[in-house]
Amino acid sequence: MIPRRPAPDCRLQCIGAAAALLLWSIAAPARAEPLRLDGATGSSPAAQIAQALEDPEHALQVEDAAKAHAAGRFRHALEEDSRGDINFGYSRSAWWIALPLQIEKDAPALWLLEIGYPSLDRVEVHVPRAGGGFSRMVAGDLQPFSARPHPHRNLVFPVMLQPGQAQTVYLRVVSAGNLTIPMTLWQPEALARHDQTAYTVLSLYYGMLLALGLYNLLLFMTTRDVNFLAYVAFTAAMAVGQASMNGFGNQFIWPDWPAWGNVALPSGMAATGFFGALFTRLFLETRKGSKLLDRSILGCAALFAFAALAPLLLPYQTAAILVSVLGIVFSMVAVAGGVWCLRHGHPGARYFLLAWSLLLAGVAVLAMRNLGWLPTNGFTLNAMQIGSALEVLLLSFALADRINVMRREKDRANEAALAAKQEVVEALRGSEQRLEERVAERTRSLETLNQRLRDKERELEHLVRHDPLTGLANRLFLNDRIEHAITRARRARSSVTLLVIDLDGFKQVNDLHGHAAGDELLVQIADRLRECVRETDTVARLGGDEFVVMLENMRPVEDTSGIVEKLVARIRQPVQLAGGSVEVSASIGIACCPLHADNAGKLLELADAAMYAAKAGGRNRWTTTPENPAA
Repeated sequence: MIPRRPAPDCRLQCIGAAAALLLWSIAAPARAEPLRLDGATGSSPAAQIAQALEDPEHALQVEDAAKAHAAGRFRHALEEDSRGDINFGYSRSAWWIALPLQIEKDAPALWLLEIGYPSLDRVEVHVPRAGGGFSRMVAGDLQPFSARPHPHRNLVFPVMLQPGQAQTVYLRVVSAGNLTIPMTLWQPEALARHDQTAYTVLSLYYGMLLALGLYNLLLFMTTRDVNFLAYVAFTAAMAVGQASMNGFGNQFIWPDWPAWGNVALPSGMAATGFFGALFTRLFLETRKGSKLLDRSILGCAALFAFAALAPLLLPYQTAAILVSVLGIVFSMVAVAGGVWCLRHGHPGARYFLLAWSLLLAGVAVLAMRNLGWLPTNGFTLNAMQIGSALEVLLLSFALADRINVMRREKDRANEAALAAKQEVVEALRGSEQRLEERVAERTRSLETLNQRLRDKERELEHLVRHDPLTGLANRLFLNDRIEHAITRARRARSSVTLLVIDLDGFKQVNDLHGHAAGDELLVQIADRLRECVRETDTVARLGGDEFVVMLENMRPVEDTSGIVEKLVARIRQPVQLAGGSVEVSASIGIACCPLHADNAGKLLELADAAMYAAKAGGRNRWTTTPENPAA
């Protein structure tokens, strides 16, 4: 037997009943006045009259929701006196929204119900029929754009109402992301007028992002400064995230790719954070300044990279929450970096700090709105877009400030130079009388000094362009001679032949006789090379035991082969050194212009490759580059 519970005390029953009545009076929904629609109303926000019911089990049908609404189980979707939009944060439940409407007799029958948050997964709109039952329309970012009941960047539903009657429209909303539900009822003409302004503003915004991205891309291609490339990637990622948030992506860019459209918002925002962190690190040069700040930014970048890929690995809601939290954290890190660099006098830091403070404040506001910490309204919904637009303008000031700092430094350097020149002038004026008495002596001294300077200049010029050991042209001079020779050859329709010569056995001479003997061997080999070619040809030493001979106006095979054979034979002859007689040989690679290549770098590369082929073929020989080097 089950023991009976003792009878409760009557006083406790009275107290419990009173408490229950009090709680019901607090929790019971106040009957909201229906939203009145008339012919003069172009648009009406619906959030104030909306009532909501949570369906954690996803079990209710529209008939169940209608019965629950009639039974008073729905609650106000917004808190009392709230002016924002409906925002349930991140929720796994299905939410039913009831919109009680009073349609005046003069009101049109067709209205457009706009849900101004296109990243919702699925929205069902149930409209009561005249004969009973409900008609259903479905839209969301899990469907292709062509399946929407009305072509619009937001989720728009054409609703047929019955003038002169009170009706209740029911919405069922499910989304793995943030459940923000901005609702407005529009007359078609009013929505069209509103869209003209909205699309114009958005077009200007994306045009600004596009112009900024292309401009910085051109700057990167010109300067090769990775700051510009990081900013281009940051701008592109921001455009993807924003296009997903305001519906442009689903409408124009990926209308038939709902799988990507569903994750474009968190992935795009995470990519924006990743490239923004890289740009912050590069622009502020934190690697040279603060290790702690640099590691914090790198940590945020790594987390953003993971968050961008998280929709592939984690539930969508987890990934979206991670992106929102990271947006808040990185906001604080980036602003701290800007403050630190401002205190240390980094060029452009103050504008950078202000620009990123505005952008990241917008990111933080958007993230806190996504988490349900802030109300949803026009400002919080577009906070990041507003912040990014301001950031674009302020970063231009940051770049200008950086340029102004560099210009001021240049001006100070010019002033210092002018001051130095002025001191020289004053000194010359002071010694003018003494100079007049010693004109003849000074003139002779100056002439002697000028002659020495000219000699030194010629000597320095020779040293810059020639090998100090052999006196041959060095690599710098050789490249200049090759470029000029190729230019002349193009005009005259002649050829330029390049011989790359590498000595065989030179290392053994160094090892057996010492480096001094090796240097003497190189000097004698250089003399032999000069003897075997014309005065108009160029002989150069690239370094070590590698030489280059450039021949102009030579037929590729007939004229060149005789000279090459002569070079091989001449180099092979014994060389008399202080320690005795030694013998070396040469491996020679040949490349011709325009037969094999039409520029100095490629020509030298092909001749060098042919030289190595000669070495591989047995040394003491020469090899010509094939007519089709790519083959």
